Amino acid sequence: MNRRKNLLFIISCLTTAIAGLAQDKIPVKFGKLTPQDFNVRPGGPDSAADAVIVADFGTSEFEGNIKGWFTLVFKRSVRIKIINRKGFDAATVTIPLFVDGLDAEKLVSLKASTYNLEDGKVVETKLEDKAIFTNQESKHRVNKKFTFPALKEGSILEYSFTQESPFLFNLQPWAFQGDYPCLWSEYQVDMPRFFQYVTLTQGYLAYHINKSDSRNVTFHMTSPGVTSRDERYTFDDEVVMHRWVMKDVPALKEEPFTTTLANYISRIEFQLVRYQFPSGYTEDKMGSWAKLNETLLKTDDFGGGLDDNNGWLDQDFPTIIKGAGNSLEKAQKIYAYVRDNFGCTAHSGLSIASGSLKTVYKNKSGNEAELNLLLIAMLRHAKIGADPVILSTRAHGFTLPMYPLIDRFNYVICLLTIDSSQLFLDASEPWLGFGRIPSRCYNGSARVVARDAGAEAVIDADDLREKKLTTVFISRSDDGKGLIGHFDCKPGFNEADIIRQKVREKGLPEFTKAIEGAYTGDMTCANLRLDSLKQPEQPLELGYDLKFSPDAATDVIYFNPMLSEGYKENPFKAAERFYPVEMPYAMDETYILNMELPEGYEVDELPKPARVSYNGDEGMFEYLIQKDESRIQFRARLILAKANYKREDYGSLRDFFSFVVKKEGEQIVFKKKKS
Repeated sequence: MNRRKNLLFIISCLTTAIAGLAQDKIPVKFGKLTPQDFNVRPGGPDSAADAVIVADFGTSEFEGNIKGWFTLVFKRSVRIKIINRKGFDAATVTIPLFVDGLDAEKLVSLKASTYNLEDGKVVETKLEDKAIFTNQESKHRVNKKFTFPALKEGSILEYSFTQESPFLFNLQPWAFQGDYPCLWSEYQVDMPRFFQYVTLTQGYLAYHINKSDSRNVTFHMTSPGVTSRDERYTFDDEVVMHRWVMKDVPALKEEPFTTTLANYISRIEFQLVRYQFPSGYTEDKMGSWAKLNETLLKTDDFGGGLDDNNGWLDQDFPTIIKGAGNSLEKAQKIYAYVRDNFGCTAHSGLSIASGSLKTVYKNKSGNEAELNLLLIAMLRHAKIGADPVILSTRAHGFTLPMYPLIDRFNYVICLLTIDSSQLFLDASEPWLGFGRIPSRCYNGSARVVARDAGAEAVIDADDLREKKLTTVFISRSDDGKGLIGHFDCKPGFNEADIIRQKVREKGLPEFTKAIEGAYTGDMTCANLRLDSLKQPEQPLELGYDLKFSPDAATDVIYFNPMLSEGYKENPFKAAERFYPVEMPYAMDETYILNMELPEGYEVDELPKPARVSYNGDEGMFEYLIQKDESRIQFRARLILAKANYKREDYGSLRDFFSFVVKKEGEQIVFKKKKS
């Protein structure tokens, strides 16, 4: 019996070990499908997904080439199951290729097939070469694009390709997560010791496998001869083999108050740091912040023209700064001149695309970098301190303060320095006031590109505080048949920016129509007024008249004291959240109502006052209401002392807003007096 037990134990251990090995292997064989493969479906929270990535497998390795150097070889194979017609978008594939002059990445093979189950048999339809399209997206990017043939609900799609690249800085990144759930995502990279990369990882998902091993590899290379025959040689070095695997990866889903999902997608990427060969040859490839700062200032399409004489400004300068008595007034007039007289063609750039600042000035237009670099040049021409600041907008993603990676930046603003005071300026938006930048720029770490030495500048949304005051006065009409009143709102600067932008884009009638549409039933508004609409430096004031005409036969009136203001629904609906909450600014909103009771009515029900705090001193909501025989006084105030919250705060933040929504939805009940 003991021998039998021992044998059963050994068999059990072997079975467990074999099962463990099986779990470590990719669960599909590309190109070989059975009818059973069509049964796959996503589970859990993604059970209703329109498509599922069954397997996504990629490898990158370095090979010696015939040019005496190395080629990056990237291979990828993907299997996708289409669940329904809404998942057809997954059937269109784009493969980007980098180009730089005569050097270019290329596809040496691309195969794709659609598999359908017909009468119990697997039928394959191959993609034809003529169905692969090439699109020159930009100077440095070419896209290969195709859509799978014979597409149906229930189809399985497979494609694979090999991509060769001469650009060692472009070691392919890998996204484990995307628009559709993925059952298996695996990436393997064989990295020689003599090429040193920084590995950057992000996301909230844990790896199923994350391991490295090493082996000795022989590299074969050919050095082309000019006057003699080609020289072939080999050398050995250690290669580190990295393997990353994630299983059952959920689809990435948009949530309110997220700067960009690109910050939180489970992903791995690489930045080339240096070459360090066994022979002792070393070459730095990443550089430093100081070196990047110096390069940007010397580059013609960035800082090269900032310190030039720029005599072409002399003719207009006396008019531009006319009446200015000091440096601050000069700066205000120069800023207003660029903002009000130049059109912005794009809000995502780091360089002067039009040739020179003089050309930008002549054309009276340019992208945001061109306009703000022109602003800096003009300020310096007036002997006022100004430097460029490069940053990444919220939609573009975070920068990495540790690494001087220029592709992480996509925007340029101006840092104005007068005496010991500093202000950020952006002349690319006509609705911005002096000393303000758009909320999209508040995204953390930025870099000042200065003549002496660059430095980090932190432009954080926590430091942007939005204060709003709304007051409503309602009294009985002269005829006693209803109520009339006035609504007055002084929004914070960011909301004022949005209002000015909407009015500029759609016109005042459309904006007015939207305000009027917020009132229904017995309540109407009219005579909308916007003060300081075209004066961005001044606070905006929004006002209009109110009229409340309840049916005289109505015995009961329901009245929400928040009117059209307040939160109608909780912005945080998901049961859980895997990444931080990133609001555009901290807030302090106060709403005050003072109203007379409708003629012939009395208060039957009044909401109860309440006051709750959030995480101690991080937030507060108060709802104060009282009445006497003829009037009601009401005040609601919502404070959030910061804009950014950790994912661990999501549950409490969701509960806090649930309370706010519920409370702001409560109504006063008026009952007709008994005669």
